[in-house]
Amino acid sequence: ETNFINKHLSLFLMSKWYQTQFGLIRFILNEQEISTSLSSGTLLLDFIRYHKNLTGTKIGCREGDCGACNVLVGEIVGGRLIYRSATSCLMAIGNAKGKHIVTVEGVNIEGLNFIQQCFADEGAAQCGFCTPGFMVSLAGFCLNDKQPDKDAAVAAVNGNICRCTGYKSIERAVKKIADKLKERNSIDVVEFAVEHKILPSYFKTIKTKLADYVQPAGIASNEGAAIKILGGGTDLYVQQHDTMQDTDIDFLFDKDHLNGIIQVGNKCFLGAAVTATDIRESAVFNQCFPSLARYIKLVSSTPIRNMATIAGNFVNASPIGDFTIFFLALDAQLILSDGINTREVPLRKFYNGYKKIDKKSNEHIEKIYFELPAASDKFNFEKVCKRTHLDIASVNSAVSLKMDGNTIIDGGIAAGGVGPVPAFLSKSSAFLKGKRIGTTVIEELIEIVQTEISPIGDTRGTAMYKRFLLSQLIRAHFITLFPSLPVEDLINA
Repeated sequence: ETNFINKHLSLFLMSKWYQTQFGLIRFILNEQEISTSLSSGTLLLDFIRYHKNLTGTKIGCREGDCGACNVLVGEIVGGRLIYRSATSCLMAIGNAKGKHIVTVEGVNIEGLNFIQQCFADEGAAQCGFCTPGFMVSLAGFCLNDKQPDKDAAVAAVNGNICRCTGYKSIERAVKKIADKLKERNSIDVVEFAVEHKILPSYFKTIKTKLADYVQPAGIASNEGAAIKILGGGTDLYVQQHDTMQDTDIDFLFDKDHLNGIIQVGNKCFLGAAVTATDIRESAVFNQCFPSLARYIKLVSSTPIRNMATIAGNFVNASPIGDFTIFFLALDAQLILSDGINTREVPLRKFYNGYKKIDKKSNEHIEKIYFELPAASDKFNFEKVCKRTHLDIASVNSAVSLKMDGNTIIDGGIAAGGVGPVPAFLSKSSAFLKGKRIGTTVIEELIEIVQTEISPIGDTRGTAMYKRFLLSQLIRAHFITLFPSLPVEDLINA
């Protein structure tokens, strides 16, 4: 009788009804279906290593920079199972709910899988500390249904750092993997990966299993001072790592009404939880911003772009937030909500001082919208940092110009790293109205720009250096957007 009761009590505790009602977090970790009552703010990295003893996932920087802790996150989107890489050191297990989490142990088969064999053949691993992250990122590349090539494969590991091999051996291994994927033609990506020993066979069952999971909805309201609103967590966990674990969190990342990018007339609306990757893959953005791929490449790494939300970039209020500068130039409008009422605030009026924003503690950004540029309009984004890619800006800048032939009807210039807040340069923008493009106008513009900024010296450069950088970025905007300009005159100015 005791065994009968225990058996049925166990089945009841494992039921979806019980787990949903009592807030258990359910997801699939490699082949194992997980239910945990741990705090939803617990880092996925700590759960993987310390609660599941999967120590192939390494602890490196704990800031999302090195890729040693990379995992794959699989979820069903629009009926398709999509995998993206993520840094588990910045991901709360609350954001893993209803998803398939894959660690390096989860891509193992008997013997070496194809990815591992390529690395072994090319001598692309030495100490091995970084290798698990490369394996996971490349497994995600092999599950991508886009046309494979070497450049795309290299981009898939742009968040992974290796300090032993140099990168040529890794590039050779990556090229072999990309070449192998060219054989799949129209074959389903999972079927091909299993058939060619790239991934284990259990991947074929995941889509069916995930369809049975209750998707995360988050806490119903923002009531209570203890509740913290969380998007992707890529900045909040860096700043407040020790306090987040036991904090009551309202998870916004997967809420349907906070996602999606749509065009309504000549306006584009984005949910607050839209990520940098969502923007990169948006048909609306790619159509209206032909150089979008170049802009996005300047922003962080692939795993961070997969997690970082646009609203999080705004609310963080960093003076050098890349997307903040991007959308300031476009005169984006924010729709804020407290769960009951909404109000609109122009992004250009959102910043009241260093890390001070026009947002109440119980409010969150719900939507962002802006007017899409016409075919004749011009837009450009530039950034300078110590490393060309995967680094925070020393100075960044964006410009948006409404044009009538060679005359500027209206303009917007934004710059970061040159003051205590992300700066919309109102005087400089106003100066551009009615001006015809020419080197004299550009140099006059730069003089006005210099009166609107107040950079300070820090680890990313002296105040004088940042002033010089912004002048150069302004010139770069116009050289890029108007190729017929006499470049020598601008460079020598």
